Order: sequence, then C-alpha cells, then structure tokens
Amino acid sequence: MTGTTRSSADLDPRRRKVLFRAWHRGTREMDLIMGRFADAHIGGFSDAELDDFERLIEVPDRDLFAWVTAKAETPGNYDTAIFQALKAFHSEGKGVWLG
Repeated sequence: MTGTTRSSADLDPRRRKVLFRAWHRGTREMDLIMGRFADAHIGGFSDAELDDFERLIEVPDRDLFAWVTAKAETPGNYDTAIFQALKAFHSEGKGVWLG
C-alpha cells in the first residue's frame, strides 16, 4: 500500500508518474512528506511548478528531509515557491509531524 489517498485517474501521464514517484522515494518519511503534498496539489500544478517538484524528487532523501525540517540550509536553486509550499504544508499540520 502506498499511502496515497488520491486517485490518479484524472491526471495526465506526466502527473501520474510524478505522483507515483512522490510516494516511492525510498524512506517512509519522505514518501509521506512528498506524497501527501502531491496528493493535495499535483492536479493544480502549472508546468513550471511541476518542473520544480520533479527537481525536488531527484534530491536525495537525507538532503531534502534536512531542508524541509530546517536542519540544513536549502540551496538557492531549490528554494522555489513549490519548496516553500511543501514546507508550509507540513509545518501547518496538513502533512506529517516533522518535529
């Protein structure tokens, strides 16, 4: 079971692939962080936002987790509006506890 609560039936092939990848990262923590955010927002992403999210998916779990939890500084090229939305989504209690 992936944990996803969203159907991909209404998504185009690119978004389906990104949604799958968001839920299959390698660590359960990052599956939940990326997957829940994708469940909530992927249908409304513009192409540019989807590009930024795909770039985040390529970041190793340990690095991305450190950025999301503010344990490490986020490099400028990854500190996009999508990344800020991802952090806000989880810090507002909509995602998982990152304490």
